[in-house]
Amino acid sequence: MALKEALNWRSATKSFNGETIDKEKLDQILEAIRLAPTSSGLQPFKVFVINNREIREKLTPIAWGQPQILQASHILVFAAWDQLSKERVDGFFEFSNQVRNLPSTATDAYRLNLLAILDKKTKEEQFIDASRQTYIALGFGLLAAAELKVDATPMEGFDHAALDELLDLNSQGLRSTVMMAIGHRDHENDWWSKLDRVRRPHEELFVTL
Repeated sequence: MALKEALNWRSATKSFNGETIDKEKLDQILEAIRLAPTSSGLQPFKVFVINNREIREKLTPIAWGQPQILQASHILVFAAWDQLSKERVDGFFEFSNQVRNLPSTATDAYRLNLLAILDKKTKEEQFIDASRQTYIALGFGLLAAAELKVDATPMEGFDHAALDELLDLNSQGLRSTVMMAIGHRDHENDWWSKLDRVRRPHEELFVTL
C-alpha cells in the first residue's frame, strides 16, 4: 500500500478477533520500532512483547478492563529508563563506538556535553526525556503495522504503577509509558472502524511561517 492509503486504512481498533498475527509481520513491526530515531541515539527504553495469557489476564484490570488486552494478538509495553544515568549513557557510547569501530575518545566531547546537560536535570526530568522517545518508537510501530495491514491501538489508559509492579519494572530501572495492542480487527464488532475518520483540516492544523 502507498503511505497515504495505509494511514487512511488504519484506525485505533476497539475490538480484535483474537487471531495471532504472522510472526514475520510481528518481527517487521518490532524492527521498525528498533530502527526508530531517538535523542542522541540512546534508545532509552525497552519494549515488552506480551503474548502470555496469564499476564494479560492480570493486565486487564490494570488497563481498566479494556477488551483489547485479551483480544489482541500481542500487547507491546513501552518502558522508559527511570533516569538517564552516567552509567547508561557511557554504556551506550561504548557500544556505539564498538559497532562503528571507533576509539573511545572519538565521541568524548559529545558524550561529556550530553552528561553535563543531563546533570542539570532531576531524575524525574530525565525520565520524562526518556519517555518522550518511546512515543517516537510507538509511531514507527503504528506506521509499520498499517503498512502490513495489521491493526494496532495505542493505549495510555492504564495504572502505570500497577503495570510497573506486574512486570517488575522498578528493579530493572524502568517505568511504563504507553502500550500498543496489535492483531486483526473484529469487523463485525469493531464499531469504531465503521465511523468516518475525523481530522482537522490542513489549513487549521498547519501554520506556515
